[in-house]
Amino acid sequence: MVLMVLMVLMALMSAGLAHAGPTLLVYGDSLSAAYGIARKEGWVTLLEQRLRQKHPDYTVANASISGETSSGGASRIAATLAQHRPRIVILALGSNDGLRGLPVAQMRDNLATIIRAAQKAGSRVLLVGMKMPPNYGPQYTRELEQAYAALAKRHKTAFVPFLLDGIADRRENFLDDNLHPTARVQPIILENVWKGLEPLLR
Repeated sequence: MVLMVLMVLMALMSAGLAHAGPTLLVYGDSLSAAYGIARKEGWVTLLEQRLRQKHPDYTVANASISGETSSGGASRIAATLAQHRPRIVILALGSNDGLRGLPVAQMRDNLATIIRAAQKAGSRVLLVGMKMPPNYGPQYTRELEQAYAALAKRHKTAFVPFLLDGIADRRENFLDDNLHPTARVQPIILENVWKGLEPLLR
């Protein structure tokens, strides 16, 4: 009797796993964690809503952490991949590296570690780039921006050049800290990401 119950439970678990849809992992920082606004207003939640309409088989896992650097992301990527087993990873880290003036080479190496780990696990990667304000100096801002494009080319990932494209040049698009976008412009961020993501979903 006990053996029969165990067999039934195993069959149900196997059926559940067989019907489980693919996971899309968002791996970023406060810009993807809806910092300063309601979570339901953030671009990741808006992405979930769009996927329910266009690709309902997908589940979104948001592993973004406010304040996260590329180093922190590299240190936890193995465990995160093991937990979620994503089909697609949206990698949107590096803004905190830039804001802290950390070496671009260090950020590039950390992002490369994350990309390689995701690809080795069988995930497709969408790399989302960042840019720094001009007060960080032309050389640093240029090197940071170019690092993303170089990574995407080297590792053959999908690529969005700038998460905040169409937003960053207007003060009214940001909260009082002048760092985090308001709820009003989250749909624009979604559109920026969607351009790179949609081909991976086909």
